[in-house]
Amino acid sequence: MSEYRVEMTGIGKSFGGVNALKDVSFRVRPGRIHALVGENGAGKSTLMKILSGAYSKDAGWIKIDGKEVSIPNPHTGRKLGIAIIYQEFALAPDLTVAENIYLDHLGSKKGFINRSRLYRDADELINSIGFEINPRSTVGDLTVAYQQVVEITKALSEKAKILILDEPTSVLAPRETERLFEVLRRLKQQDVSIIYISHRLDEIFRIADVITVIKDGVVTGSVGPAEVSTDDVISMMIGRKLAAMFPKRDCAIGDELFCVENLTKGKEVRNFSFSVRAGQVLGIAGLVGAGRTETMRAIFGADPKDTGTITLDGRPLKINSPTDAVKAGIGFVPEDRKEQGTILSMSVRKNVTMPSLSERFSGFGFIKQAAEKKNTKKLIEKLAIKTSSTETDVADLSGGNQQKVVLAKWLGTDCRVIILDEPTRGVDVGAKVEIYNLINELAADGLAIIVISSEMTEIIGICDRVLVMRAGCVQGVLEKDELTEENIMNLAIVKQPAYAL
Repeated sequence: MSEYRVEMTGIGKSFGGVNALKDVSFRVRPGRIHALVGENGAGKSTLMKILSGAYSKDAGWIKIDGKEVSIPNPHTGRKLGIAIIYQEFALAPDLTVAENIYLDHLGSKKGFINRSRLYRDADELINSIGFEINPRSTVGDLTVAYQQVVEITKALSEKAKILILDEPTSVLAPRETERLFEVLRRLKQQDVSIIYISHRLDEIFRIADVITVIKDGVVTGSVGPAEVSTDDVISMMIGRKLAAMFPKRDCAIGDELFCVENLTKGKEVRNFSFSVRAGQVLGIAGLVGAGRTETMRAIFGADPKDTGTITLDGRPLKINSPTDAVKAGIGFVPEDRKEQGTILSMSVRKNVTMPSLSERFSGFGFIKQAAEKKNTKKLIEKLAIKTSSTETDVADLSGGNQQKVVLAKWLGTDCRVIILDEPTRGVDVGAKVEIYNLINELAADGLAIIVISSEMTEIIGICDRVLVMRAGCVQGVLEKDELTEENIMNLAIVKQPAYAL
């Protein structure tokens, strides 16, 4: 047996003359958790797509367990024991959880599908990794976090010996992340090789045995977590020292600007009330399923609410649709940028100017493309979006740059309130700091900002106060000097007396 489960040597890959990977070598031992880190667009996902068979390599060779292999397609990759969970899910939204997990095996036997066994096996597999999801539920009805769990379970059902995870905890709360880590440690003991891609360096240092860093398509080093600090890894990733992860915000907090009272939406949101001041960043924390996203979607008019009043600057708002919310001065960056935040097949320009097209960039039935391009170029520069042109399709950008496009879309409007749901999901360290600086700028301009995040350090680092949810209800509010992981988790897990605004 070879010392290495995976050996990739001299891998090269180009797209339209642009070198995505240049002479990359990458090796993973059995029973190891090997972290792969780098900025958005560094080449991490490209390398893993070559390993899984989604992309063909231009140069180099691959060995699995010491034997050179050709992986022309994902089917071959799966036969070799390679399973990959992408940051953007590959699920059938109209099928059940169980059907998605065993999709590749549904037609493996002649005759009818034994659905009772299908659901029983899926339920046992989901429970074995510490989650509770009804296997009969339709995947499209699940939250993004639970869709992620289905993806992980699907990969585990294939008994993979090489498991690749791309940002697996980006929408998981701390408790769910711990459960995932327990699963990965068990798989590690079973000699599974795990390749773990993440921008959350605190996780990398907790879970990884080896860290490999890629920058601009080149491996800049492989190190053990005990040998280096977080700052060392960041320097290897971005080529410079990072002064501060969470930039200080020094702006005056004004009067109450935005207020929600007694919002109710079925069992998901119950008698929810809060307020935000001008120049204030309010965090919304809680475990997965606490109702954070559901609350914000009801406020924005994306989902109907049962009861509740919403006021802006003391003026009652009637919001029955996202169009009403945008006209009222509310912007919303959703957690699922692929399905809800962008139109991937359209250009950066069209995505950025979409919310303000009728007000600023059209007249007499014609679109003012020159003004559109000028505005888009300014926003590309302001947010440091890596794109060759304003006309590049959003689908051709890296995940982090797609997220910046979603943010840019609302900077071109006259928003007074902006809701950010997991704003740095799948975004590298350098881009995170850029987004934090942008949040500070928006606060300095007097906007009311609401941030939902599953990253506890992010909530603590950027928010002025934090509202904690549990089972659709407000459990309490923590001021800046009260923000600790212990205080947040205590409110998120332990049922509290009814909280009043």
